[in-house]
Amino acid sequence: MCGLAGFVGPGERSDIEAMTRSMVARGPDAEGYHIDEAAAMFLGHRRLAIRDLEGGGQPMWNRSRTLAVVYNGEIYNHEELRAELERLGHRFVTSHSDTEVLIHGYAEWGDTLASRINGMFAFAVMDTQKHSLYLARDRFGEKPLYTYSCNGLFAFASELDALVRHSQIAAEPDRRALAKLFGYGYIPAPAALYRDTAKLPAGHQMRVDFSGEAPVVRTERYWHLALCPDDTMAERGEDDLADELLALLHQSVERRLVSDVPVGLFLSSGLDSGSILDAMSASEGLGPVQSFTIGFREQSYDERPGARALAEHFGAEHHENTLDFESALQSVPEVLGRLDEPFADASIIPTRLVSAFASKKVRVALSGDGGDEMLAGYDPFRALAPARFYARVMPRSGHALARRLVEALPCSSRNMSLDFKLRRALMGVGYPEGAWAPVWMAPIDPALMGELLEDPPQFEEIYDDALDLWESGPAKSRGDRLLQFFTALYLQNDILTKLDRASMMESLETRTVFLDNDFVDFCARLPFRYKFRNGQGKYLLRKALAKRLPASTLRRPKKGFGIPLDQWLRRYAMGDGGRPPAIPDFPGVSKRYVESAWHAQGRGREDHRYLLWTCLSLHHVAINRPGGEA
Repeated sequence: MCGLAGFVGPGERSDIEAMTRSMVARGPDAEGYHIDEAAAMFLGHRRLAIRDLEGGGQPMWNRSRTLAVVYNGEIYNHEELRAELERLGHRFVTSHSDTEVLIHGYAEWGDTLASRINGMFAFAVMDTQKHSLYLARDRFGEKPLYTYSCNGLFAFASELDALVRHSQIAAEPDRRALAKLFGYGYIPAPAALYRDTAKLPAGHQMRVDFSGEAPVVRTERYWHLALCPDDTMAERGEDDLADELLALLHQSVERRLVSDVPVGLFLSSGLDSGSILDAMSASEGLGPVQSFTIGFREQSYDERPGARALAEHFGAEHHENTLDFESALQSVPEVLGRLDEPFADASIIPTRLVSAFASKKVRVALSGDGGDEMLAGYDPFRALAPARFYARVMPRSGHALARRLVEALPCSSRNMSLDFKLRRALMGVGYPEGAWAPVWMAPIDPALMGELLEDPPQFEEIYDDALDLWESGPAKSRGDRLLQFFTALYLQNDILTKLDRASMMESLETRTVFLDNDFVDFCARLPFRYKFRNGQGKYLLRKALAKRLPASTLRRPKKGFGIPLDQWLRRYAMGDGGRPPAIPDFPGVSKRYVESAWHAQGRGREDHRYLLWTCLSLHHVAINRPGGEA
């Protein structure tokens, strides 16, 4: 992976150098610049060398030096694109650099380039003749891209912290983005934490024309996941469909094994990473798979025994480590301080640890992220039908009583305990159905937002992303609508953000197998009943792997890469002489409310795990931002 930055307009060499050098972990191997102060055009790049180790430096130019590209990602079909471009008359300088494909591809295809790519990417092409920039981000947003456009300045970077290192960009909090953080547990694109900044959404591209007095920015979506179930697929039979699914999975793995540096695997005890291990083990010439697992002393969260069994089954060279409270506590300030934007997903801690662990042996790791989104693996798919029944039959007064009774239950620290699920489910069903999923996962009940934030937006403004998607998205059935939420919002803004930030802290490239274009296109046509059946997700994948994985893996209920957060926060809350730990000194956030939540958590009377983790995240992001206290 790499880090990219650039701007057109006011600024100087020190700005682009500060922006670029702040991302050294993303690219420890090389640094490159294009600085044209007369034309007010600046590009910067930090490189993590994975392919074409000698010839892939950036910014990379075409022969006439009219087009330059800075790029972060991997293009898995770059050999096919290169061959097509060569047939069209293009002549390449490098032997196998996917970066150079972007230069020639843009020259040939212009704004249709992004839609031709199978891979993960964020890139910017500068056209010095047309005085323009073309920026694009991959289909699901695996690679980040932040932008700023104000006062005659257009700037972009792989990290928000890098963006605001430009001397004319202030890190001033955005009220609406802050409310969305506490409403979702992340800030959905295109919103970003600071005013006048934005995230280019997944599947979008941007054209910036700076030939006039001020940059003119045009953003458009070039791709979206359209769930269009094809009922004629049933005519082929389940065995045939399962075979195709497995073949596409193996094809995706083969594409992601191409590398000039060692490749390994993040291995849990579950179906997704087990299916990847199966495919990797079948790959010719790879040798024993290097697999990596993080476990916990708290048994209900521990993945080690199941992962170990999978590794033994396939003869992998397995490595495992343990994350305990003390080591987690020590890592919190550093990890959260390097997040760029705060979010509520505490599994950033083990994800960072497994990335650090793996980076000692490999420079690329395959990941099973995206499998739950493509094939309906999450618990809310099980909750949807009973929640609809409950909402239909339960009067408002009865709902209030049910919530009080559930809140009185003792708080369990076990992974996905019944009391936790009940609290979450009842919190959501009091709101419109299109907001159930985000509220189920929210750091705080939206009804309490006014106590936490000084001036929160209305409910509909906070959840407009989810509500619009539910009501006007392309999905028809409720199951597919829920799937649309997870793929369009949760995957992009939480899961892939976590994976990118954690792995980049350790200069490790991660590749998501289940987000390959061909695999996704098949899943988009697959009727929902092949994804979720009889209360169980990933039906067709289980069928495809029935004779390939250990029976214990196939039977294993979904655990998720969670951590014993409730238990840890109770101990954390009582540290430092019994005083609550870091309370965010952030404009608009009530310190009194957060302090009260810490005391309740420490006494074990209430469960505020997601709220408190979000506040910890916000605190450390705030003090580590440019101009912060750190």
